[in-house]
Amino acid sequence: MATIKLDNIHKSFGKTKVIHGVSIDVKEGEFIVIVGPSGCGKSTLLRMVAGLETVSEGEIRIDDRRVNEAEPMDRDIAMVFQNYALYPHMSVFDNMAYGLKIARLPRAEIEDRVATAAKMLQLEPYLARKPRELSGGQRQRVAMGRAIVRKPAAFLFDEPLSNLDAKLRVQMRLEIKALQKELGITSLYVTHDQIEAMTLADRMIVMNAGRADQIGAPLEVYANPQTAFVAGFIGSPATNFLPGADLGVQAQSLAVRPEHMELAAPGKGRIDATLTFAEALGAETLLHFRLASGDVVTTRQDGTAPVPAPGSTAGLNWSEDHQILFDGNGMRLPAG
Repeated sequence: MATIKLDNIHKSFGKTKVIHGVSIDVKEGEFIVIVGPSGCGKSTLLRMVAGLETVSEGEIRIDDRRVNEAEPMDRDIAMVFQNYALYPHMSVFDNMAYGLKIARLPRAEIEDRVATAAKMLQLEPYLARKPRELSGGQRQRVAMGRAIVRKPAAFLFDEPLSNLDAKLRVQMRLEIKALQKELGITSLYVTHDQIEAMTLADRMIVMNAGRADQIGAPLEVYANPQTAFVAGFIGSPATNFLPGADLGVQAQSLAVRPEHMELAAPGKGRIDATLTFAEALGAETLLHFRLASGDVVTTRQDGTAPVPAPGSTAGLNWSEDHQILFDGNGMRLPAG
């Protein structure tokens, strides 16, 4: 296990700045998820930790050793990529053993490490197969096995589940979380999927245009977003934003999560809205409303509750304890 320290990390490509002063201290065995939309800089940040991109400014330390100038092979890390990066002409065994052979480990130790990882990942029946004979989930397990056998100080995952279907992604993220806890290896994991981030992370870095908008435990970030971007990006369905002026508050916008909104009779709520569409999802129903301002808001209710008719008007209510105010720059304002 290793500690990883990012101290005021900046990255520029020519005159274009893409990472703006990201800092975090990662504890031994911690699972950090770097999450954000496409183009926010999350993969670039990970690649700097891996040594695949240079650092323009700031310092990266692994186990208190500065690694800014160190080659990737000298950083004691293992990386798992989105595209698996397996050798198509090699068997599963040889793919997993390749790095160990390059390191000239004894044959007996190589076989022992591969056998242990294969058992852990349920790959024992497939060791003689080529990657083309495996499913997407099995290929990703092989890529993970290749990382595990190296016994690195840290794992770096770059959107490893993006190529899998929705059901398999759920299964694989549960397996990755259980495996990381079992091995206790410090991990940095990049994803654009905020649900993946919420379920995997001990802490997460929410990236926005090259900046770390917020760093914290998933439920803390969900409950107490510090910027409008974080409030809108984390959570599904997304947070509702309402115009502050229409609600008599000194703020550019007011945010309320769908589960904190309740229906009332027209004129009896804090604001009236027109139902445009209802999504019956079984256990819950999402109701989508349009305000007079044109803004769209969503409420979440039990799937057995009655649903208003499309086009009907309803009042929307919520507790002030569940509203968050943001200024014109998207920064959170004090309550009240």
